[in-house]
Amino acid sequence: MDKQVDLKKSLKQFFGFSSFKGLQEPVIKNLLSDNDTFVIMPTGGGKSMCYQLPALLCEGTALVVSPLIALMKNQVDTIRGISAHDGIAHVLNSSLNKTETLRVKQDLISGVTKLLFVAPESLAKKDTIDFLKTIKISFLAVDEAHCISEWGHDFRPEYRNLRTILDQMGQKISIIALTATATPKVQEDILKNLKISDAKVFKSSFNRPNLYYEVRSKSDQVETDIIKFVKSNPGKSGIVYCLSRKRVEELAKVLQVNGVNALPYHAGLDSKTRVRNQDMFLKEDCDVIVATIAFGMGIDKPDVRFVIHHDIPKSIESYYQETGRAGRDGGEGHCLAFYSYKDIEKLEKFMSGKPVAEQEVGFALLNEMVSYAETSISRRKFILHYFGEEFDSENGEGADMDDNMRYPKTKSEAGKELKILIQTILDTKEKYKSKEIVKTLTGAKNALILSHRTHEKHFFGIGKDRDAKFWMALLRQALIEGYFSKEIETYGIIKLTPQAVSFLNQPGSFLITADHDYESSQLSVTQSKPQGNTDKILMGLLLSLRKQVAQEEDVPPFAVFQEYSLDDMALKYPISLQELNQINGVGEGKAKRYGSKFIELIKKYVAENQITRPDDLIIKSTGANSALKLYLIQSIDRKLSLDDIASAKGMDMPRLITEMETIVFSGTKLNIDYWINDIFDDDQIDELTDYFMEADSDELHLASDQFDGDYEEEELRLFRLKFISEVGN
Repeated sequence: MDKQVDLKKSLKQFFGFSSFKGLQEPVIKNLLSDNDTFVIMPTGGGKSMCYQLPALLCEGTALVVSPLIALMKNQVDTIRGISAHDGIAHVLNSSLNKTETLRVKQDLISGVTKLLFVAPESLAKKDTIDFLKTIKISFLAVDEAHCISEWGHDFRPEYRNLRTILDQMGQKISIIALTATATPKVQEDILKNLKISDAKVFKSSFNRPNLYYEVRSKSDQVETDIIKFVKSNPGKSGIVYCLSRKRVEELAKVLQVNGVNALPYHAGLDSKTRVRNQDMFLKEDCDVIVATIAFGMGIDKPDVRFVIHHDIPKSIESYYQETGRAGRDGGEGHCLAFYSYKDIEKLEKFMSGKPVAEQEVGFALLNEMVSYAETSISRRKFILHYFGEEFDSENGEGADMDDNMRYPKTKSEAGKELKILIQTILDTKEKYKSKEIVKTLTGAKNALILSHRTHEKHFFGIGKDRDAKFWMALLRQALIEGYFSKEIETYGIIKLTPQAVSFLNQPGSFLITADHDYESSQLSVTQSKPQGNTDKILMGLLLSLRKQVAQEEDVPPFAVFQEYSLDDMALKYPISLQELNQINGVGEGKAKRYGSKFIELIKKYVAENQITRPDDLIIKSTGANSALKLYLIQSIDRKLSLDDIASAKGMDMPRLITEMETIVFSGTKLNIDYWINDIFDDDQIDELTDYFMEADSDELHLASDQFDGDYEEEELRLFRLKFISEVGN
């Protein structure tokens, strides 16, 4: 009891807090009793206190291993802030000069220093080990301990040598390992590697009930979507994560020109700029940081109100850690991720050069992220299940704090199908991952299925009356509900649990919701649909007007405005030429030529129906797109080869055509006859012109069907460009 009082007194004396947070007190007591300790505590849970206070109370110096210099600096500043002597905490790393290193060593010898922060690379040096043998070490704290495990999201090989280094020091030293993200497998790996299998484990709940999780489809308009979101949260502090440095720079500029106080942060910036931008964010001189994942580890800003992922992260752990920087003060925290399967394919390509085992781990982690994005069940339940924690998605704390729970999809009965799924996993001897199980059910073959001769079995294709998406959704949801288990070290092989065996013997009801289908919404610029609810009555009026204008001008309706442009008009109600210019696929040329009648109609409709229009939002460009547009127009005017133009801008041909479509569909002429005449003969040109002139729609699959596949998609896209340029612009 006295110890408890003393601890609280010490907490107040050193840090000014009158009570401990969560599991801090029992963790500290365990460490002060010289026991090995393992702490799993979410971001913002107060992990640092678990070794800072004991270090101040123990005889000798605590060694704290940390992966990032910025993180160490942050903590040293905190500790020095509570002491009269700066020597109480030091960093020992390669950034110090000889004089600074000597000063650190003198403070350690004199016993002034209570906490020494080191990077594992510095600790591994022979002269460092030899020096540390001469001083009293109170304990070793391993911060960000998940770095030890190759199954974690941030594996650092240097971390795996810590036990060996410790043994070389020749002192019996207790260890405290701490992490904010660790799956059961990573936890096991940490304990084994540090040889602290008897350590007492303290695990806090991973649930952050104040965080709201949301996933949106990532369209070509993602920058506009991000600007709208940020501007609808004025003055609030937020982080936007991107995968590449280039994207960070571009997005920060776009936000700045649109009146958002934003700064970039990535490892490619010089250290002075990085530190300045980070400090400006912490001191509230900047609202939004656009960053790569280099930003954030150990950054303690309690009032971050939103975390946006422009690109989906590589693993659930990374995602959890990054979103965990929102709402650390217990207040509002909105976690918004934009998801496109194209981004997943990019991440898979990045992995292709790595060793096979590393690729397998990477793919398994990435697959979990895909499952999270596409699931229609409680996102909170999904995340917590991943970390080995149960959650009641109906009544648990924060149960309605995600888009799936707030706007639920209809459930359907799938008890019969679950029985078929369980039986199929049993029949295939529990040796397949989810992808192969689904292929077995739908009767699709791949190399693995052929090598196991599964395609010859009686059950192959037993579920082909349902599509692959249905079976994948069922498998994912049954996994979360405890019917299957999946271990990352076997790269995601599905095993049955006793619950599944029991269901097989006594089948019952099982309700599921269909997964989100984001893939079908990843359409090209020529087909992309705006997000939101379009006004169906207005849409009907706009279609009628388009038909009338097309007849007057003697052109096909799609040459006036594309249907997706009308969709956008029925969503945003533009009532001026300037507003019409902001509509998807409408440029100045189109607006001037055809716009006045459409604006007139919308104005009248808005007035008659007393419609409240969305707030005006005109997204300004940084000029990068304008520069590309100008380059393409000039190059085509000079009749340069399209292959050469694509190559000069690092594009493939489909991407170049998409950029050209953006120009032409917005009302600017592009004369590509020099290229068309090389591809088609006169008869083909006449045939295609007649077709598009008579067609109600410019959809390519209809044209392809009309000509029985005689023309490639690329050829039809190019001809459509020529046609709309001549007839519609």
